[in-house]
This record gives sequence, C-alpha cells and structure tokens, in this order.
Amino acid sequence: MDIKNSLQYFKGIGPKKYKKLNKLGIYTIADCIYYFPRQYEDKSKFKKIFELKDEEKISIEGIIVGFESSKIKDKMTISKISVQDDTGVVKLVFFNQSYILNNFDKGDKIIAYGKVKREFGKIEMLSPEIELGTKESGKYIGKITPIYQLTYGITNKELSNIIKSVISGLGEEIKEYLPSDLIAKNKLCSIDFAIRNIHSPENMNNLKIALYRLVFEEFLLLQLGLFYLKSGSINKKGISMRKSERLYEVINSLPFSLTKAQNKALNDILEDMKSDTVMNRLVQGDVGSGKTVVALLGLANCVLNGYQGAMMAPTEILAQQHYSSLSEILSKFDIKVDILVGSLTKKQKELALEKVKCGETDILVGTHALIEDNVEFKNLALVITDEQHRFGVTQRNKLSSKGQNPDVLVMTATPIPRTLALILYGDLDISIIDELPPGRQKIDTFAVPKEKRDRAYSFVRSQVELGRQVYIVCPLVEESEVIEAKAATELLEELRVNYFSDLRLGLLHGKMKPSEKDEIMKEFKSGNIDILISTTVIEVGVNVPNATLMIIENAERFGLAQLHQLRGRVGRGEHKSYCILIYGSKNEISLERMKIMEQSTDGFKISEKDLQLRGPGEFFGTRQHGIPELKIANIFKHMKILKEVQKECKLIILEDPKLTLQKNKRLKEEIINKFNEKLDNISLN
Repeated sequence: MDIKNSLQYFKGIGPKKYKKLNKLGIYTIADCIYYFPRQYEDKSKFKKIFELKDEEKISIEGIIVGFESSKIKDKMTISKISVQDDTGVVKLVFFNQSYILNNFDKGDKIIAYGKVKREFGKIEMLSPEIELGTKESGKYIGKITPIYQLTYGITNKELSNIIKSVISGLGEEIKEYLPSDLIAKNKLCSIDFAIRNIHSPENMNNLKIALYRLVFEEFLLLQLGLFYLKSGSINKKGISMRKSERLYEVINSLPFSLTKAQNKALNDILEDMKSDTVMNRLVQGDVGSGKTVVALLGLANCVLNGYQGAMMAPTEILAQQHYSSLSEILSKFDIKVDILVGSLTKKQKELALEKVKCGETDILVGTHALIEDNVEFKNLALVITDEQHRFGVTQRNKLSSKGQNPDVLVMTATPIPRTLALILYGDLDISIIDELPPGRQKIDTFAVPKEKRDRAYSFVRSQVELGRQVYIVCPLVEESEVIEAKAATELLEELRVNYFSDLRLGLLHGKMKPSEKDEIMKEFKSGNIDILISTTVIEVGVNVPNATLMIIENAERFGLAQLHQLRGRVGRGEHKSYCILIYGSKNEISLERMKIMEQSTDGFKISEKDLQLRGPGEFFGTRQHGIPELKIANIFKHMKILKEVQKECKLIILEDPKLTLQKNKRLKEEIINKFNEKLDNISLN
C-alpha cells in the first residue's frame, strides 16, 4: 500500500473523522503515521501502595474492598473506591462521577494510574484512570501512553487508536528507503520498527531506539536536501569580477567609515565575486548593523565591472528605501538605479522594463515584481535578496534565472543562531555582521503589565512634547491581514478618543494600497505625524531617526526575534530611545520572554533564547518558506545527532553528488517528497 494515498478511504476512517484529522494537517497515510506524539506518560511503572509518595504519578494494582459516596453542598458528589494490596489501602477519589461505582464490584481486581495525595496517614489518588484486570492485561494502564497535539472534537485516546489502526491496517512492513550500509554504520533501527514504537512503545528502550532513528532521518533528509541544492550551484561556473579600483572611491564617498564586521563581510563578497564559481552567500546582521551598505558596495563593484545587479525586498516600503539609498550614493558615479514595484503605472513599468532590458539601468531594485516573466536583463551578474526568510528557495532561483549563473547574495536582519542557520541555509556560505556602527543609540526596554497601560501612554505624550515621534504596534492577529487591519483601525480610534485627541495620528497596515503606505511613511518621516499606529509591516527596514519610542501591545503574542526587529525601528537618531512592551499574559514563559527583552539588546542572544523557548517550527513569525518543518528533531536536545548527520551527509554528497547510485535512489525520492515543490529544480533523472 502506498503511504502517500489519501487517508479518507482507509478502512474505519469516515468523512467525519477525516475532516477532524485535516485540522491537524493529516490528509494521507504518511501524514498519519508521521504525526508524532509531543510527549509520553509512562504508565508502565507500578508501585506497592505502601511505597506511594505524595504528588507522584504512578500505577498500582489491587483488589476493591469498599465504596463510599457523599455530597458536599448541592453541587458536588465525591465517590471513593478503596483498593488494597498486600502492603496497604489507597482510596481512589472521583468528583461528580457517582456512576463510576456501578462499573465495579467488591473483590474485583483493578489497576489504576493517577496522582498520589498522601497526608495525615491517608493515601488517596485523585481522579485516576481505572481498568478491570492486572498489570499484564491492561489496555492503557501498564503501557507507555503517547500524548498528541489535539484539535477541537478529537481526544487523545481517539487519535491514538486511529494511528494504531492505520499502522496495523498497513499489514506489511513500512518500506525502508535509507541505504542498508548507512543503517548498519549508524546503528539505526528499521523505519517499520521506528514508526510502530514511536506510537506504541513496548518499553522505554524501544522508544529511545525509535526516537534516535526518526531524529537522525529527519535531520538527514533536511541536510541532504540542502546539500543537494548547494551541490547544484557550488561548482556552477559563474562570472568572475575583479575588485574595481573605483570601488575605493565609492567607499571613501560614504558619510561614515565601515566597521570591522562590515569590512569582513564585504571582503567575503568580493572574494566570491572574483571566483569563477557562483557565489551563494548569506549576510546575517542585527538590526541596524549596516548590511545595506555592504550590499550597495557589492552592487557597485558589479556595475563597475560592466554588469547589471538586482535587489529584491519583501515590501514596497523597503524597496523604496533601498532605491533612495542606492540612488543617493551611486548617482555620483554615473551608476543608474531604477525601481520596479506593483504600484507603478503601466507606462512607468514598461519604461523600467525597457531600460533594464537594453542595459540603460545598471541596478534594478524591486519587490516580487522582479521575478515576473516579462522582466529581462541585458547582463545580470549579481542578485541580492533582502530579508531572506520572507522569500522561498524557488523565488530566489527564479531571480537568479534572469541571468547566466549570476552571483547570489541574501541578507537577513533576523539574527539566527549559527546552529540553526547551518540547517536553514545549508545551501549558503555565511557572513555575520555582529557589530553595530558607532553612534547607534542603546534602546532602554521596559515590560509593563496591561494594567499600567495608561502610564505608558503618559510617556508617549511626554516624548511627543519633546518633539519626538512614536510607533504603536497593535496586537498580533494570526488569521489574516483583513483582521489585522481591523485591529489596527480599532486601536487608532481608541487612542484618538481616549488618549491623544489633540495629537496627529497615522495608520499603517498590510491591506492598504502601496501608494497609501508610501504616503503615510512620507508624512511620518517628514514629521507631520506624531504617533504611527501600525501592524508588523514596519518590522523591516523602516528608518525614521526622530522616532524614539516603540510601544508594542500584547507583546507576549510576538516571537522574541520579531520583538527585537520591531524595537530596532527606534534608536536610529541622536536622541535617547525606548521600547515599552505591554503584556497581558502572566504565565511563566511569557514573563521570562519579557525579562529577556528587558535585559538584552543582542539579537543573536535573543534569537538563541527564542529558539529554545519556542522551537524551530515557530521561530520565524511566518513559517520558513522552502524548508520542511522539523516534526520530531530538536536542534538543542539533539545537537549530537545533528553533528553526526552533517558528517554523514558530507560523505554521501562526496561519494554521490547527484544521488544517482542505485542505493540512494529511494533516499532521493524521499528527499524530493519531503521538500515537495520547494526544491523544484531537483529532478529524478
């Protein structure tokens, strides 16, 4: 049976169950058997009653010796079942479940699992699970129970039973696809053993063996997919461009000196450009570290060598900003910069397309508009993607296809721990700009409970009275841009009516037309708006030196890396800057995250913490495009396995760069299946 088949027609799965499973992302047999538990309850450990300790969760077996039932007030019935073994008696306590007494008789052998309460010489178990039988015959008690992530309308027992019945319904062994020599060398169990024991482990040792195999496999598929992608371009003949003498003139014309970290990144780029193999480099730098200048100098060197460059940004605001920066500095050197974004008129677009096609435009800056089919370059040699995590591998490749193997540079201001960067960007070499230019203001950060929101808004007023400007970011709403736009509009009205009726307020959100967004940002930059109420569209690249205060509502809903990005919108001018995080949730993790933001302004440390707290799956505000999600592997808990896998992947690629050997055939198919269309330049030939 092909595990890629839909689960809908599997025996015992009707349309209703199928719809419930869809909510969990389960559509195929493979989705079902690869839907792993998030944790386990070990109900296989039994103790004698005399040995039970207060607060522990444990299993017991014994004989029922008595029943009690009593009412407390009108609303609560307490039922107790006394169970005895050869060491003592425990009372199993149930609230508002008087029917439970009808299910058992005195003298019945039972097993139970629950939390022990031991005080005043009495031993009780509160609301335990209970079954007739012995520890050898138990259906759930006496076993290791998987606990799954659930959705409304489906219980853990129900999901567990569905997965077990699907696995047993497969009948035959789940087909192996890892090469036998790889399995033997790394002492891995079979995929069949792993799948069966991750869902229904007979004992903890089997669970460990299964877990090791599945973690190893998940890292292997991810890393091999990325290494494979890299091997497609790593030896690809590119364009060799020397370091132009005139580049020094451009560097000397800058109104500031480059930092050591900027110089290091620039040298990495220039070395790659000089090589005749295609550059694939990621420039990673904290908010305000000056990545754009490094990109600008790379583009300048490209043009001074007689070629064209392109720079793609995720939003029109950022594209416009890059266009202005590049034009201002490079126009003195007769380097012609143009822009291509969705809001241009038809006539403006046609003119931009004509100029870049005939080579009159040296550098074209734009949004996704750059990868449309009608965009043609004369001799494109360098493509730069800003805010890489907003674009997928496919989009990056599409931009590259506009030239004859151009050099590729991608940039991100999301500081990613190097360990994660090696996974996510396994197809790229990495340069890190970990030093801020002199003069950048330290931003004081304060986390404030929502009860003190009024005090935060008093501070807003005091900043405006000093002639400064303020950002207020509305709460994060996951559902859609439409709902986010509504939330931002409602916040604007609330602030206008209750707090700042005399001040000039502006609104910015994702559903506005690009021209409207640009107009609002121009107004804010020129000082005609005191307070800008915005969704996260201001997260990336917006630069207003007079803005000194950032307020983030419901800050606990944002990831730490995203909070750090938002905070980076202030502290860009000469004035002291602040960030106030207003939070509603007071659970332990929320408070810990707020404390991290108060204590650190180092984006790399913050992102490391963010990753530990939330895991890679949620690390980016939006899911990483082009990268399969890690379902069971954790780069912190399983770092040792990751290192073993990376060594193994290098050996595999060294021996078989295109995975064409017979032993790697099924492995290659699995990689393509995992990455789906995300690595659409991989073929099975």
